Formats: sequence, C-alpha cells, structure tokens
Amino acid sequence: MRKAARLFEIIQILRRSETPVTAADIARSLNVTPRSIYRDIAALQAMRVPIQGGRGIGYILRSGFDLPPLMFSIEETEAIVLALALLERTGDVALKTSAKRVSQKIAAAVPSPLRQVLAANTLHAWGTVAQAPSGIDLAVVRAAIRAERKIQIHYRDEQGRRTSRTIRPIALIYYSEAANIVAWCELRQDLRHFRAERVEGAVQTGEFFKGEGDELRRRWVSGWSLESSA
Repeated sequence: MRKAARLFEIIQILRRSETPVTAADIARSLNVTPRSIYRDIAALQAMRVPIQGGRGIGYILRSGFDLPPLMFSIEETEAIVLALALLERTGDVALKTSAKRVSQKIAAAVPSPLRQVLAANTLHAWGTVAQAPSGIDLAVVRAAIRAERKIQIHYRDEQGRRTSRTIRPIALIYYSEAANIVAWCELRQDLRHFRAERVEGAVQTGEFFKGEGDELRRRWVSGWSLESSA
C-alpha cells in the first residue's frame, strides 16, 4: 500500500473507533509494521490532523474535529476521477462543467499526499465525445425530472417525421455518442425513449406530474415496451 493510501486509511480507522487504537492494531489492519504507523501518525500530526495519544496507550482522533466532507479511499477516489472523465464525453454541457468543479472540491478536501492521486493524471476515458444537442438543454431535462415537470418537445423520428409531444421525463440515459430521454409520452400513452439530438425544440409547459415519477420509473425498469423511440 502506498503511503498516501495508508495515511488515508489511518484517518478512517481512527474516525470509526470510539476508543484509542494502538499502532499495532492499525498495523495489523494495514499489513505494515508498527514502526511505519508511528511515522505515519507523526506525518498526519504535522499536517495538523488532531490525533492524540502515544505509544502503548493508542491513538484517537480528537472529538469534534471537522474532517473534510469527502473522505474516500484511494480506489474510491480513482473511481470518481474516472467517472468524471467519462462525463467529459457526454453532450451535457452543464454536467461537464459540474464535473470540473467536483474535481476541484475533491482536490481541496483531501490531505496533501492524497492530491497526488488526482494530480498524477493516470486515468483516462477515451473515445467519441458526444455533441451537445441543439434543440434541448439536457440540464433543463434533468431539472424537469427532479421537479416532475412536463415538457413539450418538437421531435423528428428516424424516418424524418415531425410531431409535437408533451412528455413526462423520468430518466436520462447517456451513451458515448448520444443521450436518450426516457419519458411518458401523452401522445402515445406509453413510455418512450427520445433521442436528444432529434429534439428540434422544447418548452416547459408549466404543468406537473407530481407523485407519478417513481411509479413510471418502476414500470420502465420492469420492462415496458421501449423498442421504438417514438
């Protein structure tokens, strides 16, 4: 285990314990020697992590210490880094901007040695980057899903036929090349997938479908017919 990861895990062990934890106990958990733990504790204390105690009596993290809100393991941090990189491939402009802010917050929250994981630039997501749809803002769709607000869309199917639909959006599916809006279509009276790049215009109707979203999602997940996108 790298030192940065070990420092992180020591903090987690002390956070979880209500009684002092000896260096020997920590060493057994992390498969290292107690001497390594003594050095790591000293390093953490030098970073102003309020660890109290000593050899033979154990260590505790001072009560009331306001730890950074984002405390992940090394592998959890790498999972987030890769997930944020994958977001860069979507056509959702607002989510891509938010992903950059999340990266900055994580870097600011973790102890200095752990920032090496973010700075190392070792994880990459490669492939086609989806273009942002021109007829609808995916941020508006996500807001409508949360608020259970109806949207009226002007839609062109794969045969080029144009229709006006009032939909009740319940989910978004992101693919590397496009995004699909999952919604109840009031025209078809059924659940449908709408490809975001085929939406030529969209307006919020001011109408809501409060309390229906969870049930519609259950019906969607249970396998309602969604073969066609219209």
